[in-house]
Amino acid sequence: MDYHQKLLSKNGLSTMTLAKEFLFWQLGEKIPTVSDLKEKVGLARGTIQNSIKFLQENGAIKLESKGHLGTFLIAKNTAILLAFAGITSIVGVMPLPYSKRYEGFATGLIVAMENQYNLPASMAYMRGATNRIAMLLADRYDFAIISRYAANNIMKKNDSVQIVKAFGRHSYLSEHVIVFHDAKCKAIENGMKIGIDNDSIDQKVLTEHACEGRQVEFVQVEYNQILEKIISGELDAAIWNEDEITDKHLHINYVSLPSDNIDDTEAVMVVNARRREMAGLLSELIDVQIVLDNQKLVLEGKITPSY
Repeated sequence: MDYHQKLLSKNGLSTMTLAKEFLFWQLGEKIPTVSDLKEKVGLARGTIQNSIKFLQENGAIKLESKGHLGTFLIAKNTAILLAFAGITSIVGVMPLPYSKRYEGFATGLIVAMENQYNLPASMAYMRGATNRIAMLLADRYDFAIISRYAANNIMKKNDSVQIVKAFGRHSYLSEHVIVFHDAKCKAIENGMKIGIDNDSIDQKVLTEHACEGRQVEFVQVEYNQILEKIISGELDAAIWNEDEITDKHLHINYVSLPSDNIDDTEAVMVVNARRREMAGLLSELIDVQIVLDNQKLVLEGKITPSY
């Protein structure tokens, strides 16, 4: 009998729910009491006890009772827990790989997601952190790559997402800059038409901050159309990613964005805060250094991007 059939025949919902919890809990960690679990997952005490016993009998977990100190998780078989949790693949979403830095990051992520559990892993690519987070919270994806700046903005408003991995400064981009149509311009001025992409948290918030105290006209534009509209003169200025300028050897006037905050340069991996099992699994699977090493090799031209 396979694990799926066992789920159908033995308190399936309870077992699946607890398997997800055990994926999140770390070895050596004290697990909640049955009473606490009853409150947390909304299942009967007997059902919870049967499911824990079932997981132990099937080799998914090993627990040790230490009397008044509580019960501790001393071993777990992640492959079996994944099967009982109904997790058969991992799908992430990140920005469109339009820069070499993004290509390197995507390449590193694919390498890092190779795992000993034979769990298929794949990536999707989508413009705008707002769009990626919406799909993450709709459970279309298991994780999303956004900047720490965007993650902090989201987490200030609610606790819907959780950061599970951080990749350090300049893992997301080198820096944001202000690009200008006028070759001699060095600052945003009153009366300018400024490009703003409401789907990009970074670009939108940074643009609003850069224009504070100035009378400008905001023009809604998709991020990938900014450059052509700057060149044509439809826009006077916009916040953009310096990587694209250097990658493509573009001759365009730009200045660094004055800011002490470098959170917009750091990539972070976020999950739906409700999906603790995915937070636990990705914390175990993803080696940050593998991602960064492969990104560096792509940036240096030593390997071909593969994603």
